[in-house]
Amino acid sequence: MKVVSIVGARPQFVKAAMISKVIRKKHEEVLVHTGQHYDEEMSQVFFDVMKIPKPEYNLNIGSGSQGEQTALMLDGIEKVLIKEKPDWMVVYGDTNSTLAGALAAVKLHIPIAHIEAGLRSFNMHMPEEVNRRITDHVSKLLFCPTEVSVKNLEEEGIVDGVHLVGDVMFDAVEHYGQQETDILQRLGLKPKEYYFLTTHRPSNTDDKTNLQNIMTALENENIIFPAHPRTVASIEKHGIELPDNIRKIKPVHYLDSLTLIKNAKKVITDSGGIQKEAYFLGTPCITLREETEWVETVEDGWNILTGADTEKIKDGIENFDPTGERSSSYGDGKASEKIVKIIENEL
Repeated sequence: MKVVSIVGARPQFVKAAMISKVIRKKHEEVLVHTGQHYDEEMSQVFFDVMKIPKPEYNLNIGSGSQGEQTALMLDGIEKVLIKEKPDWMVVYGDTNSTLAGALAAVKLHIPIAHIEAGLRSFNMHMPEEVNRRITDHVSKLLFCPTEVSVKNLEEEGIVDGVHLVGDVMFDAVEHYGQQETDILQRLGLKPKEYYFLTTHRPSNTDDKTNLQNIMTALENENIIFPAHPRTVASIEKHGIELPDNIRKIKPVHYLDSLTLIKNAKKVITDSGGIQKEAYFLGTPCITLREETEWVETVEDGWNILTGADTEKIKDGIENFDPTGERSSSYGDGKASEKIVKIIENEL
């Protein structure tokens, strides 16, 4: 069996680390990196520390508008598919790389396996929501991380090829989560004496008011802030001065990120992946969004939604203190093996 896998952004590198390992035991995989995340700290270092195979193709697309970026990816991926003639296309999550891979494959009649299918925020202003909905509707195999994601697909009339397998990112945390790095020592931090902040979504970073509200809410806390390049650009563009207590550092690789999340007092983020990692590692999470695809983290009481509301964020910092159980909604840590076996059987 020959599989072409598409990656382009940090969460996809994490998932691919787990899936590629299983695929390559018995099959041929052609890994295509679109270059959507091209910064050294957000791309190559992930491949290095997680020992992900070197991509056979790197399209080096880089940044651009939604239309430009997706169009260039679509053109590049189509050329790879025509040359490689795979049995399957594997796409992950909901990025522009995901959408471009799905569109290229379906038009060439190559069956698509969508890993992390069925997620919904029900907010069509999010580019990710558009990407994942379209991808789900053209995929042959849909690998759902949770029961909620299966129900979401059923409500849209998608029932064939749907498989509840668990969350590949939970597989990754189970595999890598005990490998703490020396990032705390390097940054002079002590466990549970800092907050871990990330924000990168356009609804927060492109809106000056929202971005300022977030920073204002955090002005009295010890904040470690690995800053996404687009966030840094927005801070400079809007002329926002970070309070002295917010320590902006370069993006960190996966193992450093897990160590920082695990030892933080709380996580403050608008990232879907980091919401889950905080949940898996037992760290309370304050999510800078009005909705989340990962509803189980909220229902179990380990995640609250504040949006960019200064007072809600402050209240979460001061008063949010979860003590309940975390459920097994995200599987048993063996999603990767289940996914590859189902693809094999389908072929």
